[in-house]
Amino acid sequence: MSSQAIKRPAPFRPNYWARLGYLLVVLYCIWASQSLDISFDRFVTGIDNAQRFLGAMIPPSFARWQLLISNLLETLQIAIISSAFGVFISLPIGLMAARNMMPDWLTWPSRGFIAICRSFHPVIFAILFVKAVGFGPLAGILTLIFASIGFIGKLFAEAIEEISLKPVEAMRAAGAPFFSVLIFAVLPQVLNRFIGFATYQTDANLRNSTMIGIVGAGGIGGTLSAAFQRYDYDFVCAILISIIVLVMVSEFLAQRVKGVFR
Repeated sequence: MSSQAIKRPAPFRPNYWARLGYLLVVLYCIWASQSLDISFDRFVTGIDNAQRFLGAMIPPSFARWQLLISNLLETLQIAIISSAFGVFISLPIGLMAARNMMPDWLTWPSRGFIAICRSFHPVIFAILFVKAVGFGPLAGILTLIFASIGFIGKLFAEAIEEISLKPVEAMRAAGAPFFSVLIFAVLPQVLNRFIGFATYQTDANLRNSTMIGIVGAGGIGGTLSAAFQRYDYDFVCAILISIIVLVMVSEFLAQRVKGVFR
């Protein structure tokens, strides 16, 4: 054996390309911060403004509780109706978008429609539907239906594409019709995931329904926007607390629903 020490390779080799990439990201963030007028002075000023804003919000005022409850019920109705129709429409669209079950001439248009529904934020859809059907809950329901299709349809399609095809092929070989294959070979493999997707989308629609009302699509968002414009910050605090409670109750119910189907 040579008396010279054996030179062993380093366990972690330096990746100079990765270091260069990290350096470029840091330099870009510094440049972007300067071009966007982001400074520490503005941050300190924002903290002072936030303190005065929070001071005006506390204590919250529930004097107009009847208006608050009415708007919360409208928000809940928008979320439930849009979720029901959105999930119901997403089922066939997601199935048609599944490439392991449908031909290409059907999957590509279905995936294109899902992509269109996912391309825009719910507020953009809300503005479009407010212009089309006017102010009110109908615009909010249509908005969240399209938002549900964009999210649920994609997840439904991906869930179906991940199933085992052995039961499907066995039923097809036995001569079972198409709908029997779906009910007895496809649905049992994805039912729990479908329930999870549906409950999550209902919860998301509940949160989004409080936001799209700001542009006139119904719900408590319109009342929240009006309270901000009137500098009625104690009522704003009451609205925000009510929204938090509503979302927490929705999350609790969603967990109970998931537990039933496990």
